[in-house]
Amino acid sequence: MTNSTLEKVYKNIKMLRNKKGYSQMRFAELTGLSEDYISLIENGKRTPSLKRLITIAEVLDVEPYQLLM
Repeated sequence: MTNSTLEKVYKNIKMLRNKKGYSQMRFAELTGLSEDYISLIENGKRTPSLKRLITIAEVLDVEPYQLLM
C-alpha cells in the first residue's frame, strides 16, 4: 500500500471508532489488541497486519475494503 492509502486507513479507523462511540480502551478490549497498539495505528506509527485489519473491520461493522476508502 502507498503512504496515502495507509494514511486513509489510519484516519478511517479513528473516524469509524469515534463514530461508534468507542474509546481507545473499549476498542482495544473489543479487538483484543492493546490500547497502546490502537493509538500507534491511529497515529500512523504502526501498520496492522491483514489479520488485524480484518478484526478491526469486524468490530467496526464494516467490510475491510471500506477502511481503504
